[in-house]
Amino acid sequence: MGQIMRDDFYNIIKSRKSIRQFKKQEVPQEVIERLLEAASHAPSGKNYQNWRFFVVQGEKRNEYLKYSQKSWLGIKDILQKKLKPSLYAFTERFFFTMGDAPVIIFAYSWNSPEERHYTSIGSVYMAVQNINLACEVEGLGCCTMGAPLEIYKEVDRFLGADQLEEYRKGEMELLCAVAIGYPDHNPPKAARQTEGRIKWLK
Repeated sequence: MGQIMRDDFYNIIKSRKSIRQFKKQEVPQEVIERLLEAASHAPSGKNYQNWRFFVVQGEKRNEYLKYSQKSWLGIKDILQKKLKPSLYAFTERFFFTMGDAPVIIFAYSWNSPEERHYTSIGSVYMAVQNINLACEVEGLGCCTMGAPLEIYKEVDRFLGADQLEEYRKGEMELLCAVAIGYPDHNPPKAARQTEGRIKWLK
């Protein structure tokens, strides 16, 4: 890999950050398809490519807001202790509006009985990271959220995931959602922590 390509690659990684306020601007279909193609190139255990994505837009996206607001109830007390009042209020608004994100992608893991559980879900999270990085390249912002897990059974029904054969076998698991759109703010990125997180063995 050449010097310019290498620098560009690491700059993309370093510039990625969570966006929670978006322009009221639709994301073209072909761009969404490129994001999903990027996701499909992630590694996966036994090459099962076990990710399952539900892409929510338009009126369906608007319907999801009541579920987003309900999921907020499960985490608001923890965040109130952790966040400054202004950031807490901003985060609450995000859950009530999804920051006007026009696209929400829900990521599920198909957990094959022939694969380790953590390997299956790890494969999907790698695909989600590809979506995050592809958003950066496309000039999009995104926010990966675990909050839907607070009410995952309701979200499963809302998306129709509970109608799938894999789900009925107990093999489908919601892992996260990714809100996507064109960013309408430029928040600071928290400093990266390395202390106590890396050990070198020789």
